[in-house]
Amino acid sequence: MASATTAPPPPGNLKRIVAASLIGTTIEWYDFFLYGSAAALVFNKVFFPDSDPLVGTLLSFLTYAVGFAARPLGALVFGHYGDRLGRKKLLVLSLLLMGGATFAIGLLPTHATIGTAAPVLLTVLRLVQGFALGGEWGGAVLLVSEHGDARRRGFWASWPQTGAPAGQLLATGVLSLLTAVLSDSAFVSWGWRIPFLLSGVLVIVGLWIRLSVDESPVFKQALAQAEARKVAHAATAEKAPLVSVLRHHWRDVLVAMGARMAENISYYVITAFILVYATTSAGISKQTALNAVLIASAVHFAVIPAWGALSDRIGRRPVYLLGAVGVGLWMFPFFSLIDTGSFGNLILAVTVGLVLHGAMYAPQAAFFSEMFATRMRYSGASIGAQFASVAAGAPAPLIATALLADYGNSTPIALYVIAAAVLTVIAVGLAKETRHRDLADIEPADDAEPAAARPADAHTV
Repeated sequence: MASATTAPPPPGNLKRIVAASLIGTTIEWYDFFLYGSAAALVFNKVFFPDSDPLVGTLLSFLTYAVGFAARPLGALVFGHYGDRLGRKKLLVLSLLLMGGATFAIGLLPTHATIGTAAPVLLTVLRLVQGFALGGEWGGAVLLVSEHGDARRRGFWASWPQTGAPAGQLLATGVLSLLTAVLSDSAFVSWGWRIPFLLSGVLVIVGLWIRLSVDESPVFKQALAQAEARKVAHAATAEKAPLVSVLRHHWRDVLVAMGARMAENISYYVITAFILVYATTSAGISKQTALNAVLIASAVHFAVIPAWGALSDRIGRRPVYLLGAVGVGLWMFPFFSLIDTGSFGNLILAVTVGLVLHGAMYAPQAAFFSEMFATRMRYSGASIGAQFASVAAGAPAPLIATALLADYGNSTPIALYVIAAAVLTVIAVGLAKETRHRDLADIEPADDAEPAAARPADAHTV
């Protein structure tokens, strides 16, 4: 595999690209996580009021999981057109869809107003959110990875990843502020709508920044080469990116899916389910639980670039494996600390969990980008990441809540996360190290070009 020799872009241009990706992903994750926090705190009351509290929470998390079900479809559609038309256009569309759906949730009538139509409409908007996010992640990390300095790709590509804790920080911060200044009745009546309506303002800012950046130079080069091959071999049609991914990169897709198991499951247990566990089993107020997630998310944001930089020095796999093993080992202490009811122990439990999660999440962007050839990279990275989310993050809060309801303690939940960590260790352990790969110089041969017509030393994208 070729060494990473791609010339670094001008620093100012790269920073603008990073800022555009980071702000966009922050807004997208703010919208997505806001729903998760609201599902744990208020949706069981305003959309499922006829159920007992724990069943209402389960139903809320079920609509939360529906958003994950739409993410693979978003990955397929956005990946296909992102590999054909470019990363930038699809990123603008994903931001519009996500922001529009979130704003609309803030305007939804409740169950008390329109009955069962309310949770149905909520579910539809959640599907739109999931579809948009399924296309967002791949485009955002690729835009940075394909612009960035190859020698520091892990560091630069980790910045869009900080959009997740930044979005969590923003969503949790807004909810924490509202629960602090509003009475419970006011928050349930109308206060919960405010964070959703704020999404409209954030989307305008995100669009302004995203529209100002250039398309990936690696993609433009690959597109030009593909057009030249079409002219030279007019009778041969270029295969759809999905077909090429399944033909050339199916092993990489499976590795990416396995790598996401511990990362995805642990994250939603630590940040979403914790709001249920801390308030129902540990006797901690929802305000205290939100504050703990808020503090831990700030630390999570800070450590992700550091983990990304470390992956540039020692490789993607060692850092990823450290995070997977660490999360698995931390689960029993995690719940034991929460059970004490101490705010300090709660902060420690969530913060250490998210720091270890960051060791997986930070190198993930570069790791997945480096697995796939340019003209199928958006599809490959998105499919591997988002299809895994259906089996991992989507049911995680639901499974954890059901286990708590059935067993009344945290042991089966800890074992659930440990099992996911084992799967991730196996997947990443079987993967090849990718940090020395040049994104502009990755096989496989393009299906559109007959092998006999291609020079022996030609690099294909």
